[in-house]
Amino acid sequence: MNVNCELTGPDGAPVVVLSNSLGTDLTLWDEQVPALAQEFQVLRYDQRGHGGTPSKPGPYTLKQLGGDVLALLDTLGIRRAHFAGVSLGGMTGMWLAENAPERIDRLTLICTSAELGPATMWRDRAAVVRNKGTQAMVEPSLPRWFTPELAGRADIVEKFGGMLVAADDEGYAGCCEAIADMDLLPKLGEITAPTLVIAGAEDPATPPAHAERIGAAVPGARVKVLSPAAHLANAERPEAVNRLLVDHFTRSA
Repeated sequence: MNVNCELTGPDGAPVVVLSNSLGTDLTLWDEQVPALAQEFQVLRYDQRGHGGTPSKPGPYTLKQLGGDVLALLDTLGIRRAHFAGVSLGGMTGMWLAENAPERIDRLTLICTSAELGPATMWRDRAAVVRNKGTQAMVEPSLPRWFTPELAGRADIVEKFGGMLVAADDEGYAGCCEAIADMDLLPKLGEITAPTLVIAGAEDPATPPAHAERIGAAVPGARVKVLSPAAHLANAERPEAVNRLLVDHFTRSA
């Protein structure tokens, strides 16, 4: 994959990889980059079929999405990095921590899940997008991504609705199918990366119970619940999330 990415921050500093959610691109992290780039090199990238990364015919698997990250790190000569991901990005991070633990230093999982059924719902969504395009997902997605105070705000609709419309139909559908087939629960106990799990109290897509399930299974994991915050908590509560990220990634191992 020719993965679209952006590397920001001081040369030689530890690297933090930022992985976006389904339907968004690397600009999801606009509010995090300035805070993190003071102490880290920040590598944000687009998932397959999102932003500037092209798609391939689906379905995809988390192994493929995680493999895209490993190939990107290899290309850039990065042996080991911290990792933060929202939703699908968090799923990608868990796969990496389970299957390539030598590449992940510290891990932050934001508004995500280790198993998010039912699988039929995700396959049905993939079929809708292949038939009607990602435009069909704008109206149902924004109220899940943000609390009511933000979901209808003009700048939010323009930025985040625009990301969804710009996502490649096949790329979005293929990522839906990766979520449909995902079950990261059996190996959560094998994750050795120090892990922070962040949830949004008002998140209807991955409610706090999903974060608690991950936190209970990953040895030593910490769970933080933010309110008010829905599914894209890093965009809705950037200052709080930035504090948590900087604190977690600067802690001594």
